[in-house]
Amino acid sequence: MKTVILTGQDLTLEEFALVCREDVPVALSEQAKQNIIESRKVVDQILDENRVVYGVTTGFGKFSDVVISNDECKLLQKNLIITHAVGAGNPFPRAAARGMLLLRINNMAKGFSGIRMEVVDVLVDMLNKGVTPQIPEKGSLGASGDLAPLSHMVLPMIGLGKAEYKGEILDGAEAMNRAGINVIELSAKEGLALINGTQAMTSTGALTVYDALELLKVADVAAALSFEAHNGVIDALDERIHVIRPHKGQLDTARILKQLLVGSKNTTRQGEIRVQDAYSLRCVPQIHGASKDAINFIKQKVEIEINSVTDNPIILKDTMEGISGGNFHGQPMALPFDFLGIAVAELANVSERRIERLVNPALSGLPAFLTKDGGVNSGFMIVQYSAAALVSENKVLAHPASVDSIPSSANQEDHVSMGTIAARKARDILSNARRVLAMELMCACQAIDMRGDKGMGAGTKPAYETVRALVSKLEEDRPLYEDINLCESTIIDGSLIANVEKGASAIEL
Repeated sequence: MKTVILTGQDLTLEEFALVCREDVPVALSEQAKQNIIESRKVVDQILDENRVVYGVTTGFGKFSDVVISNDECKLLQKNLIITHAVGAGNPFPRAAARGMLLLRINNMAKGFSGIRMEVVDVLVDMLNKGVTPQIPEKGSLGASGDLAPLSHMVLPMIGLGKAEYKGEILDGAEAMNRAGINVIELSAKEGLALINGTQAMTSTGALTVYDALELLKVADVAAALSFEAHNGVIDALDERIHVIRPHKGQLDTARILKQLLVGSKNTTRQGEIRVQDAYSLRCVPQIHGASKDAINFIKQKVEIEINSVTDNPIILKDTMEGISGGNFHGQPMALPFDFLGIAVAELANVSERRIERLVNPALSGLPAFLTKDGGVNSGFMIVQYSAAALVSENKVLAHPASVDSIPSSANQEDHVSMGTIAARKARDILSNARRVLAMELMCACQAIDMRGDKGMGAGTKPAYETVRALVSKLEEDRPLYEDINLCESTIIDGSLIANVEKGASAIEL
């Protein structure tokens, strides 16, 4: 298994996902180690000279004017962690918690945090040996960093809190002991260096962006199957239409749909059956394309953030200073993650409309609810209900978190980002959208069977075969949630897209 080398400069979204989900190990580059060592020397000099530097020789937030003696520095850092660990709700998923460890290490690798090398080594060991802190999802304002979540991340490092190790939830000290990792005592600046940053929101959001990029491919495949099921008019995909409005996502979507439908005898040309399709088919390049452009923009922002320093104060080696700033503020991620939720919600919105067209006999020309013995059988009637419920929930979740701000720390922190809420909402929207697309896949395959397949396209045929290998045609009513689960599993494990790309090598999704 290849090791991901962390430099603080060039971690990619793909590497991030591998470490979080596949447990790929990490190691610091030699330059990163040197950066960390040199940065710590600045903190030691600040202490030796009794200089007043925020979070090193002062309290935090409203207590920034309270000077702390050298003798009290260790207690200050410990108290920071234990008092800030006040999260609420269910734990973050394991992958997101691992992402926080990873991003914190990569942040420190740049050498602006003033933390000792042995503390960073503990984080690396936790990641590589599989000690995953239990971190409650709620409780971050996303302003002075993700203070509450990251404090829970630190608790096992100092022998407190809870952590998962080899599938078992243990006291933090016990998890560290079983993994053979020594707990530590934090020194000056180190508690603050561990929790002042955007790693909770960025980890959650980055994993959602990674999944959203894959879901875009699924959305195109589902739409192409709906084209087959509706005898869709492919003139709307003509490149000449799209080059005169050359948004990249729109151009890419039109190209991909044409490639997926190459060779199809189910699609039609303008005027053969009807002059034009409804927007949910005709405007797929414009609708999916807009989401593609948005999500790719957000990916760029995420890859900046995962290689950024979000500490406060910033330790500058060349001038031996500690400068207090605002790099911990989550606004640069809060707005993109709100945008992410909106972009993904739209994939589900238009998919649900395509489902409605498939099950509604007035719109499809097929038997009502895609069942041949309607009345006794309900067919796919309630599938559309469930899809409608999910997209409605997404519309509530898509309300931007970043427009809200509640001052904290006695108004010292008088504007906050709510970026962690934005990231969590985007994640939940994606989960709902994935389910809706699974429903469309299933409905479209049923409709193709009922209308009669004259010959499918280069990309739609392997997609259809992937679904049918798991879910048989509905002849009479059966529990459909299990079928939807199976369709969704082909999205989650990547087999749907892999089979489409394998079956039609010329397609670049």
